[in-house]
Amino acid sequence: MELESILQFIQNKNILVTGATGFLAKIFVEKILRVQPNVKKLYLLLRSADTKSATQRLHNEIIGKDLFRVLREKWGAGMNSIVSEKLTLVPGDISREDLGLKDSNLREEMLSQIDVIVNLAASTNFDERYDVALGINTLGAKHVLNFAKQCVKLKVLVHVSTAYVCGEKDGLLLENPYHMGETLNGTSGLDIDNEIRQVQEKHRELRAEGLTEEAITSALKDFGLKRANTYGWPNTYVFTKAMGEMLLGDQKENLPLVIVRPTIITSTYKEPFPGWVEGIRTIDSLAVGYGKGKLTFFLCDINAIADVIPADMVVNAIIAAMAAHANQPGEVIYQVGSSMRNPVKYSNFQDYGFRFFTKKPWINKDGTPVKVGKVAVMGSMTTFHRYMTIRYLLLLKGLEVVNTAFCEYFKDTYVDLNRKIKFVMRLVELYRPYLFFKGVFDDMNTEKLQMAVRENTTEAEMFYFDPKCVNWDDYFMNIHLPGVVKYVFK
Repeated sequence: MELESILQFIQNKNILVTGATGFLAKIFVEKILRVQPNVKKLYLLLRSADTKSATQRLHNEIIGKDLFRVLREKWGAGMNSIVSEKLTLVPGDISREDLGLKDSNLREEMLSQIDVIVNLAASTNFDERYDVALGINTLGAKHVLNFAKQCVKLKVLVHVSTAYVCGEKDGLLLENPYHMGETLNGTSGLDIDNEIRQVQEKHRELRAEGLTEEAITSALKDFGLKRANTYGWPNTYVFTKAMGEMLLGDQKENLPLVIVRPTIITSTYKEPFPGWVEGIRTIDSLAVGYGKGKLTFFLCDINAIADVIPADMVVNAIIAAMAAHANQPGEVIYQVGSSMRNPVKYSNFQDYGFRFFTKKPWINKDGTPVKVGKVAVMGSMTTFHRYMTIRYLLLLKGLEVVNTAFCEYFKDTYVDLNRKIKFVMRLVELYRPYLFFKGVFDDMNTEKLQMAVRENTTEAEMFYFDPKCVNWDDYFMNIHLPGVVKYVFK
């Protein structure tokens, strides 16, 4: 691992960033611009029809975010000119060949100038349509790789995956690649081309039946879940991400390839400031529901490890890895998380939530504070199913005793609640593998990368990603939960 100066590596480099409006991608772009203003150019691939709509997305979804306030304060009136000089918008779509580029001149410029590609584009929805997830997470990885092979100056391709491509495996989970056709349950026959053909055929069948777009979407979500389960993966997201890794490993040839597998990503730890977060991320849905008084019970193994890692640490690991593996053919995998060196448990989350929202309750629209209590924890799916069944039976009992005048009202209530129960049951099934997760992610490669940064550069303070430095009590009480309230609560 040759690593002298990360900042020096970034200087005068042209970097292509896919999925540029995503949470991690924005933090990556901000970090590069802030610590190395002498980067030559950042090409930002955004899904958009043309340059005009791409420009709107740049200002509304990237530069205009609070995340960039430190840069705005630093650059002042020069912000717009620097953005114009350093950022080049690339309207496109990684689910298409050649990244969906329509501007041939821009394409040729990129192929001749790009030094580094960081693929951050992904559909992270556990319950995505199978055709959409395949297009972005699987075929998207292939299209980025094919584009990378044509870049004459390319030094390294960094692909951001997820640690949970392991499915529901337990024990020590190594930083090993997935080989083409490999499955988690030993079922043979996984063929990515066949998966693509199957979903295309399924789509045609559904359209031929004259179904609404909503019904087609629902059917394709179910189909994706079925295909994932067939080969041992718990949901469409991790299944399609695993297949993306397979394609990269199988077709990389002599390209320097880095695969970064983060665990559950949370708000920024330090930079550009503590607590920035965007959207309701995995565990934050629990914080929102609990803080607003809507979460009265929680389903999990209270002693299970919830492997979380702050977003800025993930970005720092990405930047360090791309510098360390430039011009080094081969594949290396980095699992970036905390379960190995500084684990936090769901029981800690329960405690943090109660303490925080008791001290700083959410204020309702009517001005009254929401009182929270200790959440009842259901430690098994059996207990949860029993609870939901009792609620369902009580509803039916209520319908039997109402008089005729209220029948229509209660009928609507029944239909609505029945729909909600089915929705909750589906969500629980999707998240169940992570609420009862028994694995610990090995991070030997990541630890070696940290050592290389510490021993061979003077930039360890700038590119920190050691989870041992995080005091989880302080982080959740004083950084993450205040950030969730500020940026996520509506």
